[in-house]
Amino acid sequence: MEISDRKKKILTAVIEEYIASAEPVGSKTIAELGDLDLSSATIRNEMAELTTMGYLEQPHTSAGRVPSPKAYRLYVNELMNRQRLSLEETDTINESLSNKIQQFDKLMSDVGKLASSLTQYPAVSVAAPRAATISRFDLIYVDANTFIAVAMLSNSTVQNKLVHLPFSVEQGMIVRLAAVFNTNFVGISDDKITPSLISSVERACGDTMGLVSVIAAFAIDTLNKAKEGEAYVSGASHLLRLPEFRDPDKAHELMNYLSDSEHLLGLPDDGVDDIQVLIGPENVAKELQDSSVVIARYNAGDNMRGIIGVVGPTRMDYSAVAAKLSYIAAGLSRLMGMSEAPRGFEKLQIKGMEMITDEHKEDSP
Repeated sequence: MEISDRKKKILTAVIEEYIASAEPVGSKTIAELGDLDLSSATIRNEMAELTTMGYLEQPHTSAGRVPSPKAYRLYVNELMNRQRLSLEETDTINESLSNKIQQFDKLMSDVGKLASSLTQYPAVSVAAPRAATISRFDLIYVDANTFIAVAMLSNSTVQNKLVHLPFSVEQGMIVRLAAVFNTNFVGISDDKITPSLISSVERACGDTMGLVSVIAAFAIDTLNKAKEGEAYVSGASHLLRLPEFRDPDKAHELMNYLSDSEHLLGLPDDGVDDIQVLIGPENVAKELQDSSVVIARYNAGDNMRGIIGVVGPTRMDYSAVAAKLSYIAAGLSRLMGMSEAPRGFEKLQIKGMEMITDEHKEDSP
């Protein structure tokens, strides 16, 4: 049976009054609100029909009514006014999320800036891959064709994706899917998100539009990215002051290379020691074959290692650069709970040239 506009107005008034008071709502209360311009008798009759239709319930022997789950669904989908956050509220939320979500990313970015400042060369910082699972899903309804998928990971990072749909979906479906994903997809690795699990969840929530597959694909992509680590580059403009890179084409080629995070994630991580120096042609990438790369590795726990390094001319002061990077790497290892000092610093072997340094001490700057 279709619900009339008058019944919708009365139901809205009952729901909002019940939300405010948490007490069963009677027809007299609704009539006294003065918004409907209806008699108490008319309201009482309409409320009786709403009860018969399953939108209102009468608890015990009370004369008042309370909304049913069916009523709340109608209210959320059609009846309630959409509230807008104030600018102050949005700023507060964004700042709070940024402080928590970006903490690790900011650390790695700041470490790169520090290394670049100390060496006056472009610096690369690569976050160690951090094994993670998704600890919570949020699906934020935007409109009938759009929602935002948000995944909070166990490593304290957050990923989100704006999803545009070629069909319409009700907000209730998005709410239901969020609950289903928080029940079935948290705390598991990407290989556990199988076609069988996806099909099972589709049947459980009545998804015939492929929404579960869309969100599951986002979850798998998020977990795969967590395994890759992240790369940051700082101070690329330092190249421009070096005589070796006064040729604009040469500088542009190297700066373009450094701007691609996939290249940075491919930097070598197979050295025996925690300090590695690659000079000129030793670098596999042709863009680096006129440059040198010094890499220091830090321990991030769980047998994971990240790197902090610089790229510069082959004439760089390797000992000074290695000392600074090694100290930064040791600090990162301590920060992440690994107190072990980097290996290989006291005696660097650089293609037949032995370099001895005693700078790596407790009181070194």
